[in-house]
Amino acid sequence: MSSIKFSSTETEQLVNKIQGYFAQELDQDLGQFDAEFLLDFFSKEIGAYFYNRGLFDAQAVIAAKLEHVSEMVEEGINEIEKPVS
Repeated sequence: MSSIKFSSTETEQLVNKIQGYFAQELDQDLGQFDAEFLLDFFSKEIGAYFYNRGLFDAQAVIAAKLEHVSEMVEEGINEIEKPVS
């Protein structure tokens, strides 16, 4: 898997969220560089867990939709099936 990359806008938003969290929850000022460093650490060390969870959730949604489609196809085929004696 390639590393997780964020656009500059996404990075700015994430850094602001990290800085806001540190200010509100920990009563600490966190500079831009430190917040970016922390974001980089989280991306490298735990980002794959969130990414994989997203893939798992997407797979579950797709599987449910495909099951529904499969049931509809089966029903449609049954409707046009010719009777045999």
